[in-house]
Amino acid sequence: MPKMKPYYADLHIHSKYSRATSPQCDLGNLLYWAQLKGISICGTGDCTHPLWFSALKRNLEFNDDNGLYQPRRSSADRISRKVPENCRSPVHFMITGEISSIYKRDGKTRKVHSIIIMPTIEAAGKLNTRLTQIGNIISDGRPILGVDPRDLLEIMLEIDPRSALIPAHIWTPWFSMLGSKSGFDSLEECFGGLSKYIFAVETGLSSDIPMNNRIQFLRNITFISNSDLHSPSKLARNATRFFGKPSYNNVLLALKQRSPQIFGGTVDLFPEDGKYFFDGHRSCGIAQSPEQSIAANNICPACGKPLTIGVLHRVVELEKESGIHAENESTNCQPFHYIIPLEELLSQHYDVNASSKRVQREYMRIIERSLPELNLLIDADEDMLNELGDIGLMISKVRRKEVIRSPGYDGVYGFIKVH
Repeated sequence: MPKMKPYYADLHIHSKYSRATSPQCDLGNLLYWAQLKGISICGTGDCTHPLWFSALKRNLEFNDDNGLYQPRRSSADRISRKVPENCRSPVHFMITGEISSIYKRDGKTRKVHSIIIMPTIEAAGKLNTRLTQIGNIISDGRPILGVDPRDLLEIMLEIDPRSALIPAHIWTPWFSMLGSKSGFDSLEECFGGLSKYIFAVETGLSSDIPMNNRIQFLRNITFISNSDLHSPSKLARNATRFFGKPSYNNVLLALKQRSPQIFGGTVDLFPEDGKYFFDGHRSCGIAQSPEQSIAANNICPACGKPLTIGVLHRVVELEKESGIHAENESTNCQPFHYIIPLEELLSQHYDVNASSKRVQREYMRIIERSLPELNLLIDADEDMLNELGDIGLMISKVRRKEVIRSPGYDGVYGFIKVH
């Protein structure tokens, strides 16, 4: 049975009501950038924040045919007129948010972030009512609550069994399920008897599918990728690929079953691009591999203090316990695609800042004459890439992984340069 046309989803985003986010993170700009990027399903993000939740109720309509939400026709038409004609397409919204759980378990302070997915605005409203009894959901779009993720999942399933909780950026040192600072060493440690309801985890910007696949207890879990954006133009820097008709049920079915007919894997930045790939100390300018850190007892060679242990190091630690080794990491691996965002490719090509007017002008020119960004980076054939000249050649090189990787560490982004 041939695969159907691919579509892309970005389910972990933030609104302007989250800390350190752009005031441009509103529905209009998300709708605009989703079409430029080729995103068919966009998470609403921040569904627990009262002001954003009110905006969602005012501006989105439920679609009975697919169980998703869509902007009201008048606003959708107004925004779409600003989008190049070849990029105009329906954008559906899924009700999502992120909860920062900071709580005590087994005598240790835990800090775990969770993506929450609710099937309806009404279900999200009921969840918000429950969460107001736990803590403050007004001060931040990603509220900090003293709720165990296991208990959060239980509350969600009580409200609506179609709800889903996905552990967010699972390796990040400070705020994740498997992070080096306060996390756990397995899914079961975190969720106990409710682990069976966790069918997907988020890779985060500093890990990819081959890295995650080295861990035995993650091999039956679906990996998804999302942008975790704080400004609309960062939409789809990581995303998840599906086939068929976009719908709430189809997305969850694809994540639960991972059938290649409906699930197309992840779209990822190279993991070295992330802020926590290597171990290191930002203040000392020290970045090093797990092997170097282990040899030095995880102590910074410059200041003598403990290093911030990065994602690759944690993978190595848990890999030893799993019995799977790096040379076998591609076995039973779900599909994945590396990208360098088009703006970054243009920045490298012209040797100017990605936010420069020249890059923005060239970005729109290329999109107008080809495809939405993800479709161009992943799906475009070689004939189309050849027509784009040097930029098309750079895209082909990224597909072949012909890049130079400078790893990020301790909150410092890495850099990936086309070879």
